[in-house]
Amino acid sequence: MSEVTDLQGNERPWLQHYPIQVSPTYEYPKANIAQILLDSARDFPNHEALDFLGRSYSYKELLRQCRKMANGLKALNVVKGERVAIMLPNCPQAVIAYYGGLMAGAVIVQTNPIYTERELHFQLADCGATTLITLDLLMPRVDKAKENTSIKRVIVTSLSDGLPFPKNVLYPVQRRKEYPNLKVSYKTSEGNLRWSSVLKKGKETPICEEVDADTELAMIQYTGGTTGQPKGVMLTHANLLANTVQVAVWCYRLEQGKEKYLAALPLFHVFGLTVLLNQAIYQAGSIVLVPRFDPRMVLKTIRRRRPTIFPGAPTMYIALLNHPEALDNDLGSVRVCFSGAAPLPRDVQEKFEQKSGGRLIEGYGLTESSPVTHCNPVWGFRKAGTIGVPLPDTDVRIVGEESLDPLPLGEIGELAVKGPQIMSGYWNRPEETAAALQEGWLRTGDLGKMDEDGFFTIIDRKKDIILAGGYNVYPREVEEILFEHPAVKEASVLGVPDPYRGETVKAYIVLKQGWQVSEMQLNRWCRDRLAPYKVPKQYEFRETLPLSLIGKVLRRKLKEESEDSKES
Repeated sequence: MSEVTDLQGNERPWLQHYPIQVSPTYEYPKANIAQILLDSARDFPNHEALDFLGRSYSYKELLRQCRKMANGLKALNVVKGERVAIMLPNCPQAVIAYYGGLMAGAVIVQTNPIYTERELHFQLADCGATTLITLDLLMPRVDKAKENTSIKRVIVTSLSDGLPFPKNVLYPVQRRKEYPNLKVSYKTSEGNLRWSSVLKKGKETPICEEVDADTELAMIQYTGGTTGQPKGVMLTHANLLANTVQVAVWCYRLEQGKEKYLAALPLFHVFGLTVLLNQAIYQAGSIVLVPRFDPRMVLKTIRRRRPTIFPGAPTMYIALLNHPEALDNDLGSVRVCFSGAAPLPRDVQEKFEQKSGGRLIEGYGLTESSPVTHCNPVWGFRKAGTIGVPLPDTDVRIVGEESLDPLPLGEIGELAVKGPQIMSGYWNRPEETAAALQEGWLRTGDLGKMDEDGFFTIIDRKKDIILAGGYNVYPREVEEILFEHPAVKEASVLGVPDPYRGETVKAYIVLKQGWQVSEMQLNRWCRDRLAPYKVPKQYEFRETLPLSLIGKVLRRKLKEESEDSKES
C-alpha cells in the first residue's frame, strides 16, 4: 500500500488520488453562513438566483427579500439564538426564510412538510422553537401540533403569497395546467401572521448578525428517527461553511456565476441544504426550484431550463430513466450529478451517464457531518460501488466496537470520521452525544471498509445487518444483485423473524413497466451470484416502496408493515 501521511503520521492513502487542483487542507471562513448570499449578491447582483415555475429572482432581489424577512423577525422580537422552524416545500419562501432567519441570528430548524401531527409536535417541543414559518394548507395540522410547545407565532404563506409576479403571468391557472400535481391554497388562517405583513414590517436595511462561528449554532437539524425518537443535530455556522467550501473545492471545474442547479431534492433535508442550496448560493449559481419530486414535472423543468448540476437520490435517477415520457436528449444539459442518501446501483450510474453524457458521482454523508464526508472524484480516477475518498481536512478510520484504533486494511468495521464539518452534539442529549463523539471522532453507525487506495465502501447500517443462522447478511449486497436483474426497477432487503434461523432474508421488489418475473426466477438469479445463506427466502412484489421525500427506502416502514400483516 502506498502510504501518504499527514504531519502527525496518520495514514491517508486516499491523498494520492486527489486531483492536482484539490489541496488536502484549506482555511475555512468564520462567519454567519448567510454571508455567502451577501457575497454573491455583491459580485453578481443581476444574475439569476432563483427560478420558480417560470418566475425569476435576481441575487439583488433575493437579498432584498431576505433582509426584509430578517428585519421583520427582529420587529417581532425574535432575538439571537431563538429557534425558528421552517416547514416549507421547495419554493422561494423556503430560501428567504432560511437566509433571513440566519441574518437575524436565529437558529434554523428545518421541518418536513409531510410530518404527522405527532412528529411535528415532538420536534417543536424538543427544540423549543418560538416561531414557525409554514404553508396555509398545512395549518390544520400545525394548529394541533403547536399546542403545549414554545411556539409564540406562526408566519403563514402560500405558494404565491407576497411574491412579486408580473401582471402578465397567469398564476396559478396557467401553472396548474403545466404542473397538474401542484397544490395552491389561498386560505387565510386567523390569529396568525401573513408572510406579506411580516415582510412589509421588515426594512430593507442591511442586517447580518455577527456570530462566533465555531460555537454558535446555525441549525438544529433532526435525524430521520430510524431508531427511536429523532435527535436534533447541532450544526454551527463553521460546520456548514466548511462543508460548503469542501464540496466547492472538490468540484473545481464548476464556474462561478454560470451553473444552473436543479433543486428537486428537498431543501429542508441536510443533503439538499448543503450540496444544493448553500453550494449554489456560494457559487452564485441559478437554482431552479421544483416544489416536490415528480418525474414528469422534473422532465418538463429540465427541458425548459437546461440545468447543469443535478444533486439527487438514486430513486430520482431511476424514475427519470424509466419514465415513459423521457426523451433521448432530455438529460443532455446535465454535466454533474451527485448521488447520496442511499446506495447508488452501478447499473443506474452507467445508464444515467450514457443518457446524459455527464458524470453521476456517488458520495456519502450523514446529518451529523453537515452532511458530506466522502465523494468519488468528479473528474478522474473513481471506483464504482464505493463512496469515494474523504474530502479535504476529513480523517476517516474503520474501527471496532471497543476502541478507536484502526482495524487492519480490508476488514469490516464501523466508519469513524473527524473534520471541521462534524456536529457539536445532539440537542439536550449529553449521553447520546458522548456515545457518538469520542475524542473528536464521530462514530457513524455505518459499517464499511477501506481498500489499499483509500477508497471506502459502505457495507450497511449496523442496525440493518441480518443475522441468519449465525451468518451476517448485508442487505446492500443482496440489493445490488437484485438491481442487476433486467426486470427489477427497485429492490429493498431486510431481515424478518424465522423460527429456525432467527432471521431470514426477505426481498421487496418493484418491477419495471411491462416486465414479468417469478419468485423462482429471481431465486435462481440470486443463487448463481450469492452464497446460499444470503439468498432471499421470501419475495414480495409491490407497485411501490415506501420512500422518504429525499428518495430513501424506509426499511422501518417495510418492517412495520410486515409485522402488522402478521398480527392481522
